[in-house]
Amino acid sequence: MTSDTGTGTDTTGRGASGPVTEELDAVVLGAGVAGLYQLHQLRQQGLRVKAFDAAGDVGGTWWWNRYPGARFDSEGYIYQYLFDEELYKDWSWSQKFPAQPEIEQWLHYVADRLDLRRDIRFGTRITAAHYDEERGRWTVHTDRGDVVDTQFFVSCAGMLSAPLKNIEGTDSFAGELVFSSSYPAAGLDLAGKRVGVVGVGATGIQIIQTIAPEVGHLTVFARGPQYVLPMKNPTYTPEDQDRYKSRFEELRATIPHTFTGFEYDFEHAWADCTPQQRLDILEDIYQDGSLKLWLAGFGEIFFTEEVSEAVSEFVRGKMRDRLRDPHLIDTLVPTDYGFGTHRVPLENGYLEVYHRENVDLLNVRDNPIAQIRPEGVELSDGTVVELDVIILATGFDAGTGALTRIDVRGRDGRSLADDWGRDIRTTMGLAKHGYPNLLTTAVPLAPSAALCNMTTCLQQQTEWISGAIRDLAAEGKTVIEPTAEGEDAWVDHHEELVNATLVPKTTSWYLGSNVPGKPRRLLSYIGGVGTYRQKCDEEAANGYPTFTRR
Repeated sequence: MTSDTGTGTDTTGRGASGPVTEELDAVVLGAGVAGLYQLHQLRQQGLRVKAFDAAGDVGGTWWWNRYPGARFDSEGYIYQYLFDEELYKDWSWSQKFPAQPEIEQWLHYVADRLDLRRDIRFGTRITAAHYDEERGRWTVHTDRGDVVDTQFFVSCAGMLSAPLKNIEGTDSFAGELVFSSSYPAAGLDLAGKRVGVVGVGATGIQIIQTIAPEVGHLTVFARGPQYVLPMKNPTYTPEDQDRYKSRFEELRATIPHTFTGFEYDFEHAWADCTPQQRLDILEDIYQDGSLKLWLAGFGEIFFTEEVSEAVSEFVRGKMRDRLRDPHLIDTLVPTDYGFGTHRVPLENGYLEVYHRENVDLLNVRDNPIAQIRPEGVELSDGTVVELDVIILATGFDAGTGALTRIDVRGRDGRSLADDWGRDIRTTMGLAKHGYPNLLTTAVPLAPSAALCNMTTCLQQQTEWISGAIRDLAAEGKTVIEPTAEGEDAWVDHHEELVNATLVPKTTSWYLGSNVPGKPRRLLSYIGGVGTYRQKCDEEAANGYPTFTRR
């Protein structure tokens, strides 16, 4: 999860020529969780490497997303680097699910501990990266006029770092309008004001439940209902911190090999349980107050309609019991897709917010938002909701958006935006045919595009990239690129897994459905984090058979 390197990219540097200002072995795009570790590893190899980030400091998504209520829904003690025991144990989380300020402080701690800032260019947006086939090198341009000649271009730009800004009239609003992904660090004065929040995904939920008691009046514009699970977030005592730190070796041995990169995994088979046992298991896991019901309940929810419907109805029942009002239930409780077939947010009192007298819920599925006007939000039927503040939690162009908003050109001048605009294809989410020495994290067809505890997968991907670069140099070679046949084989494998599940039946950002014209494909590898790691390890151990190296 790294920086918003894609937001607001202009045409500066596109196709431009100019004197090279710096020669490097590797350029790393982004200084978040992946970028920091990638920079550290490549520097440890003795390479000349710099990271570039549009943000003002380290943190990636945790620098940009400062909206009220932003926090982990992965447990803090597993959302950490596991390559260094002292680095792990010398940081203590105050809660099970820490909030954004503490997460940002942790990433500052990592950057300072590893002395990374000296090789990071902050406030610098990469605008173009062009591959020179004759020289086997990339020319990278920035909005500050840098022209960097580099052997490797490594993207650590994050899977949710290209915000969607597709509502008309945002510039016309007379009040304050902000996107959740660029919420002001100093916050907004919302006391007593008429506030509108657009979007009830994971971000919208965190914002809504946090600001409702503060604002004068809150209007929520809800389109796609979400299954939600209640979060239990205890404060940690020193004894709690010592307890999880004592499990370091256990966590390091377990987390990278589970299905989703969390510490827990699927333990129960639906067919082996009686109806009462199933209900008892669901109730027990539900009370855990984590994502365990999604990621360690019954794995059959992804494959079997009967199981999906039973678990979905269990969660719907929990939500209906809390909502009570028919309008709220109709707007907020999903009925047309299965629980877990896309992102499941954790919440803390979110559903109860809608019982407050100062909160209105508007269902915009059938009466969509038409535009933003100076006085507020206009709906398709002509209704105008007058507001003082509008907060847009409208999602991202996930997986591909960060790189397609940059002018990335590979062999023969081919455009990555054009290629992914026709069909989203990669080799293991680590590289793209036609783009030699472009190595990637958190792009499509790897678990890190959605179905993974991000630090687990980003560590694994950056370690694979570092190993591939090291192995290439050891053999006296300078260029690595996936073969067309290897890419085809990975895409076929990916699609075979996807088509065996219920996930493609759900319309969501998991399939790029929130971006008009985006090719439909499940962005994330669904074969499991442990299986993916094994396949990546086999690729390297066998001499990179689906890559050309020269």
